Amino acid sequence: MLKRVAITGITGLAVFAGAAFASEDPISTRQNIMKSNGASAGALFKMVKGEIEYDALTAELALREIFAGAVAFPTLFPEGSETGGKTRASPEIWKDKAGFEATALKLENAALAAIPAATSGLDQLKASLGSVADNCQACHEKYRLEKN
Repeated sequence: MLKRVAITGITGLAVFAGAAFASEDPISTRQNIMKSNGASAGALFKMVKGEIEYDALTAELALREIFAGAVAFPTLFPEGSETGGKTRASPEIWKDKAGFEATALKLENAALAAIPAATSGLDQLKASLGSVADNCQACHEKYRLEKN
C-alpha cells in the first residue's frame, strides 16, 4: 500500500511539475504526460484482462492521471513546437486546433466519467474503459505521426 501511494504521489507531482515548465519545453512535457498516460492505461488494461489483480485505488488514480493529462494537453502545443525533440505530433494539430482541442476534451470527459466506475468494481471499470480507450485512439489516429 505504501509503495502504491508513493508511486502515485511521485507520478502526480511529475505531471504537475511538468505542466509548470511547459512553456520552457512543451515537447518534453507532453512526451512525459503521454508516457504517464501509457503506463496508466497499461495498468488499467492489465486489470481488465486479469493479468494483474483489480485494485480500486490504482484504477482510480490511473484514470485521474489520464484525466489530468487530457486537461493539460491542449496547452502543450504552442506555435513553434511542431518540430524537435523527436516529437511525433502531427502538423494536423496546428492546422485543426479546434478539432484537436475537441478531441482532448472528449478524452477528458471520458476519463472523468470513468473515475467513479473504476472504484465500483472490475465490471464497472471494464464497462467504462472502452470510451477512454476509444478517445485515446481517436487522437492518436489523427494527431500523432507514426514512428519512423
